[in-house]
Amino acid sequence: MATAPEKTPEKPAAAPAEQAASPAAPAAKPSGRRAPSFALPDSRLQSHDILDVRGHWLLLDFMKTDCPHCKELSKKLEGIKAKYGDKVDVWSIVIAPPENQNTVAAYINETKSTSAFLFDQGQVAVTYFRATPQNPAFDTPHLFVIDPNGYIAREWNQSGVESAEFTSILDQVLNQK
Repeated sequence: MATAPEKTPEKPAAAPAEQAASPAAPAAKPSGRRAPSFALPDSRLQSHDILDVRGHWLLLDFMKTDCPHCKELSKKLEGIKAKYGDKVDVWSIVIAPPENQNTVAAYINETKSTSAFLFDQGQVAVTYFRATPQNPAFDTPHLFVIDPNGYIAREWNQSGVESAEFTSILDQVLNQK
């Protein structure tokens, strides 16, 4: 007796602004995949659960405190937070070790960042970057934009967040209905 092949669940259709990356910013990619769930502690040991921010946009910044490109992105993200207020949450994720409370405190002091800095031991990064033994690397800064329904609407690598069009494209994404 033959059995029907398993049906794979379909992901929701991408919004028009998500369907194609801007040719001006090839490092920006739409994803449409569900954002992996996680809960991580911040530098004050308070837990941050991604499920608690459903209904808001979440900018998830994988970064390193000794990365000059990450410092530039932190400044841009502070501007985005000021512009969008409660509509947008910004979380910066660092890998511990080598990052620790001292390196993060020094970074916050230098950049005046108001983002939550979360400590990952690599599991969340591996999941978001889809790292494998054959492709174990990931880059910083790397920004994932999670929509209010919990899907990755867009992501940018270092060259993408440094492009002249980055802020305007991010504004387009955040202004979607």
